[in-house]
Amino acid sequence: MDTTQRPLSDFGPAVFDPADPVALTQALVRCPSVTPHEGGALALLDAVLSAEGYTVHRPVFSAPGMPDVENLYARLGTEGPVLVIAGHTDVVPVGDEAAWTRDPFAGSVENGILHGRGACDMKGGLAAMMAASLRFRRENPDSSGSIAFLITGDEEGPAVNGTVKLLDWAHQRGERFDHCLLGEPTNPASMSDMIKIGRRGSLTGKLTVNGKQGHVGYPDLADNPIRGMVRLLAALEATPLDQGTRHFDPSNLEVTTLDVGNPASNVVPAQARAVFNIRFNDVWTPETLAAEIERRLRDAAGNSIRYELVVQPTNAVAFMTEPGPFVNLVADAVEAETGKRPALSTTGGTSDARFIKNYCPVVEYGVVGQTMHQVDECVAVADLVTLERITRRLLGTYFAAQHKA
Repeated sequence: MDTTQRPLSDFGPAVFDPADPVALTQALVRCPSVTPHEGGALALLDAVLSAEGYTVHRPVFSAPGMPDVENLYARLGTEGPVLVIAGHTDVVPVGDEAAWTRDPFAGSVENGILHGRGACDMKGGLAAMMAASLRFRRENPDSSGSIAFLITGDEEGPAVNGTVKLLDWAHQRGERFDHCLLGEPTNPASMSDMIKIGRRGSLTGKLTVNGKQGHVGYPDLADNPIRGMVRLLAALEATPLDQGTRHFDPSNLEVTTLDVGNPASNVVPAQARAVFNIRFNDVWTPETLAAEIERRLRDAAGNSIRYELVVQPTNAVAFMTEPGPFVNLVADAVEAETGKRPALSTTGGTSDARFIKNYCPVVEYGVVGQTMHQVDECVAVADLVTLERITRRLLGTYFAAQHKA
């Protein structure tokens, strides 16, 4: 894997100003960095940050059975406080490229919209925050404190050789963070909508009910596992797992697959299988939730249903950054630039914030995410400009507040 530092002029027909959030987003989108391939994205950011005086590292992490993944850590400044901006440059596959109305890696801009895979998830958010950081330091060269970037190429994949290892790598080198801003696309419809201060956990279970195969005309000689499966799944969903908490919605269980693998209508199958996923709030840990699922199944099965439950290991736990000074600083910056105070939310899927929260308080804020992972993914140019302004305002108030403290 090539981690050689390259000049910025390598990344386009002309050198662009990386403090321009639109130009930087376009340059990033043009890097085909589909997980786990670096695709030139981290090399681009290395060139950008090195040219601005950052010390840049690009560690590569490995694990058995997993692809090697390149990551990036950069820092400008030697004293605290340290505000780290986190994100990922890897993107999901384009799918059916013929279904796209534009080249998914061209980064074209038409009618105020920037098109391409990763435009909103999350190259646009990362580019806008980086552009803001560059401009802030240019305008405030004597500002106290440090700005760091923690960027992975493994967020959309297994998340084994990415942020979780990059954090440990940085910690082992003596790096300490005071707060983190993660640029995931948090806004549902407009740039004033939402800040994420936490995330639900995710737990997946695989349930198998064993019966006895036989002829449907001789049910006394067979044991249909579908009846047992229906009963067990009903028991899992009969009673809500909880009523939610102050900042979290109720935990939610969804059955995602149900299969008996039986092509014949006159055969009772021998086995029924189901997979379910639970997005859980801070009422539960993975261990207590797994115990509750097992209890419900055991009570429903009694002595008549033979089943097996396998709960998959998870590193996605529920967490929350308590509202306080840092959360308020982010909300204040959003309100100042958009005219509306954003809601504080814990909705949605998981993110790398689940790893970062072990090292410092983390808040997520980014662009509108309506097209993430979709064909014709895109982001509004105006949203990139707004996010750059919000981030630059936040940096000013953050370092001023920390200096006074």
